[in-house]
Amino acid sequence: MSQTITKPEALLAALGLDAHLLPAARAANGTFALRVPAAFLARMKPGDPDDPLLKQVLPVAAELEEQPGYVADPLEEGAAKRAPGLLQKYAGRALLITTAACAIHCRYCFRREFPYAEQASGDGARWSEALAAIAADSTIEEVILSGGDPLSLNDARLAQITDALGAMRHVRRVRVHTRTPVVEPARVDAGLVEWIGTIRQPVVFVLHVNHPNEIDADVRAACARLRAAGVTLLNQSVLLAGVNDDVNTLQRLSVELLDAGVLPYYLHLPDRVSGTAHFDVAETRAKELLAGLTARLSGYLVPRLVREIPGRPSKTLV
Repeated sequence: MSQTITKPEALLAALGLDAHLLPAARAANGTFALRVPAAFLARMKPGDPDDPLLKQVLPVAAELEEQPGYVADPLEEGAAKRAPGLLQKYAGRALLITTAACAIHCRYCFRREFPYAEQASGDGARWSEALAAIAADSTIEEVILSGGDPLSLNDARLAQITDALGAMRHVRRVRVHTRTPVVEPARVDAGLVEWIGTIRQPVVFVLHVNHPNEIDADVRAACARLRAAGVTLLNQSVLLAGVNDDVNTLQRLSVELLDAGVLPYYLHLPDRVSGTAHFDVAETRAKELLAGLTARLSGYLVPRLVREIPGRPSKTLV
């Protein structure tokens, strides 16, 4: 993590990219900071400004353009607040904002303007309030650790949360939403595996892989360690223009995921957060892509195409 790149000029230099990209990158970086781990950078193709991994992290001028319908809180998560750092959008499950920190800053992130200072549960007192709310509600059967990225926390902090959840008999599952095993697979070390072993409930990790080039030998090894620890591995991708909006790429992604022991789960249409309109894929095009996948792959390899619409009782199938 100490080798993470946080300056646009360093990113362009590391990949041997033309300096004409720098002014726009610096300008957009001012609204949402660049963050790219060295392990993820190593999977990008030097000299290629259209590399699909680079396009997910490089700040660009399009982020500064205001677009109708693109807002700071497209999912209306402010209205779902149950306690500081605790959101509940759907029946039976609640989401704990464990931290504002992420190993990587994806430019399409739907929480890029999230008010972490208001919602964060990162200190002991706030975690206590959020955990108390979960303990008091016997209808909550699943707790989702989110953020930021939960694996940005150290193992002891993670254990604080899951030890408390372990005492709640109505909480039947713990789900961890994380991109860290993909972008910084070394984080899945002996300490993290030991922490997983202390969790009373079944554990599901929902990873976030958008392109098959993100999966290398280190990622496969990290997934193997998680599976050996008893974790169920699912993946949710975001359909991104210029990154993965073609059938061949999505087909390769599903196959590579399964080879790594990860089941394709969701393919999300992008949430309409400010600064991300250039990633949008039309719904008609998304349906065409899904039809193409369905014609080529076994059903369990075809992720569900969904959009999240505020106020609905679940994700909406497209």
